[in-house]
Amino acid sequence: MELTTINTRTAKPTSSHVRGLKLAALALGSSLVLAGCAGNPPTEQYAVTQSAVNSAVSAGGTEFAAVEMKAAQDKFKQAEIAMHDKKYDEAKRLAEQAEWDARVAERKAQAAKAQKAVQDARQGVQDVRQEGLRSAQ
Repeated sequence: MELTTINTRTAKPTSSHVRGLKLAALALGSSLVLAGCAGNPPTEQYAVTQSAVNSAVSAGGTEFAAVEMKAAQDKFKQAEIAMHDKKYDEAKRLAEQAEWDARVAERKAQAAKAQKAVQDARQGVQDVRQEGLRSAQ
């Protein structure tokens, strides 16, 4: 039995083919990284914002700080829509803005209530003075 060797050529990939594969791998990797970043819903911020809006309503924000309260509620609703559409960066930004609007509304409501309490106290002091003056005469 005689052994014969056969010369076969293996096709070497061309440099443009290799470059194309590298670019495709890079594009795929970049897409996965970007998708990973965008895939984190801001659930913690969403919960904080919901709590802030509820606190502002309880403090009387709708009565004493209507503009700020409406802004907070509108932005919170927009954040909900963005969350539903998986636009998490936008949802987080809107939720943060809504939180701060709600906090401003709450502080304004607290300040307005405190000012009303001061006015009521002053009126009470004035009434007591007048009563004291009438008694003394």
